Amino acid sequence: MKIAITGKGGVGKTTIAGTLACIFSRKFRVFAIDADPDMNLASSIGIEDEITPISHMRDIIRERTGAEPGSSFGEVFKLNPRISDLPDSLSIQHPRRPNLRVMVMGTVEHGGDGCVCPASVLLKALLRHLILRKDEMVILDMEAGIEHLGRRTAESVDLMVVVVEPGLKSLETASRIKKLAADIGVKRIMAIINKVSGKEDEEFMRERLEAAGIDVLGCVPADKTVVTADMRGEPLAMHPESAAFRAIGEISERIASMER
Repeated sequence: MKIAITGKGGVGKTTIAGTLACIFSRKFRVFAIDADPDMNLASSIGIEDEITPISHMRDIIRERTGAEPGSSFGEVFKLNPRISDLPDSLSIQHPRRPNLRVMVMGTVEHGGDGCVCPASVLLKALLRHLILRKDEMVILDMEAGIEHLGRRTAESVDLMVVVVEPGLKSLETASRIKKLAADIGVKRIMAIINKVSGKEDEEFMRERLEAAGIDVLGCVPADKTVVTADMRGEPLAMHPESAAFRAIGEISERIASMER
């Protein structure tokens, strides 16, 4: 399956994406792709070494597109660069999970770099290849906006998960993402309610999500273990006894049982 995970900043989507990647890697080959400019997915799966984002790899960008990163508007470069070998060569193997690899995409962040530049073209081509061509399970940790998914790429995502937390701001973001997803052809969008403190929180969020036309995949309780693990720089997968990990494990079973 190809799973894109998104949501408002601070709702815990990276923790959920990383934990799902660890759980699924027990049975499947998994590519965990950090497509969020905040770039925290590697630490959420227990990789401590700093990973250079692909958007910063000037030599690779120049070699594959034929243009210098940050080149001025009007310079000619390849819009369809060769990238089939890059997912394996540029991803990092998890040191303790042989079925899990992580890739950090990075973002185009220099002034004057628009959406059509050598770096962004390479990143979009990589994302498209991972979703359309790779046989492994792919989990994308994305930013809230999904405009950078091309139509054909989005149509091949099996599931888009919006992580929400109790509150109206998170619901507003979920509604915007649902509209964007529908506009570019995502067929299945569901929500995970995170940081649930009690039945009242859950019922409120379920009612509002149902009204917005978003099915709920599951709920993850507020859990101090998540905060403690983050302060220690540990992945939640190191705490399988925690309530949050068990809830994410149940969600992973629901995902695995879905038809593509």
